[in-house]
Amino acid sequence: MEREQVRGMVRDLLLARRFEERAAQAYSEGEFGGFLHLYSGEEAVAVGVLHAAEPSDYVVSTYREHVHALVKGVPPGRVMAELYGRRDGCSGGMGGSMHLFDRERRFMGGYAIVGETFPIAIGIAYGIMLRKLPEAVICFFGEGAANQGTFHESLNMAALWRLPVLFVCENNRYQIGTEIHRQSALPDIHKRACAYGMPGERADGMDVLAVHEVAQRMLRAIRSSQGPQLLELDTYRFRGHSMADAGAYRSRAEVESYKQAGPLQRAKQELVAPVDRLGGSPAALDEASLQQVRDEVEQIVAEAVAFAEASPAPTLAEAWDTFHATRRHETLIRAEQAHG
Repeated sequence: MEREQVRGMVRDLLLARRFEERAAQAYSEGEFGGFLHLYSGEEAVAVGVLHAAEPSDYVVSTYREHVHALVKGVPPGRVMAELYGRRDGCSGGMGGSMHLFDRERRFMGGYAIVGETFPIAIGIAYGIMLRKLPEAVICFFGEGAANQGTFHESLNMAALWRLPVLFVCENNRYQIGTEIHRQSALPDIHKRACAYGMPGERADGMDVLAVHEVAQRMLRAIRSSQGPQLLELDTYRFRGHSMADAGAYRSRAEVESYKQAGPLQRAKQELVAPVDRLGGSPAALDEASLQQVRDEVEQIVAEAVAFAEASPAPTLAEAWDTFHATRRHETLIRAEQAHG
């Protein structure tokens, strides 16, 4: 792995954490309302998978999608402005935290309904297959969605038609406050792939390098027309399900144990080396370089907040136009855009 690629991954890990911390602060201060589902603790999943993807790949995500959008390249200011409900947000201030969207960067939305991502992902993949393009769809979902009917129906169709989809299960163990073993007869989500003749694997979702390696391999298989793949990544959210959830169903000791082995700590152990060890690890960053990245991230997030606060609120006319969107049969993705 090249040093610049390592730096990019470390930057995105730090940006993910700092952005979410700042969003939580703004929410607590009453700067914006609605639901807010944060990603702290799960950063290695989004960073590892999306650094293995190509810019032409599509991403479909859940309501916990801020970091997916950031790593896909959506400008932090536009993401933060959307949380604030402002006109310059990536969805024009009409979507808020759970409905980020950026057609230009092929970030095809976060969706609030559990299991809603699956049919959208296979619809996009079907279009890719018809056009015979070397692209893929990355469909993120939580382990709680694996018991929805859309999961099974979509995996069946994806396997039957050999669609180019990487299904990524972000298994953070808890569906709101219910641990997976209490609501799922088969808590090993990747094993469900065999019911559809689909390859399924499990990996450590707290280790960004492990995530990157397996995602890169599976995406390579998808691009070589081997059909869809299912990847289960074991991870953990450090906060409650949303800002409205105090997380009292988990012990403090459990949360602290996961924090001690979190994605940022693991990345620092693997990707940041003392100067005297850099000779054997030329791709690693030294402590000075790491501090430069931290400073860069702090500046990016500060500018994102300032951008959001300066952006005006949408007008009633803009809200009305949004309400009527696609009623005149507008298309979101045109053939010439897909080839571009």
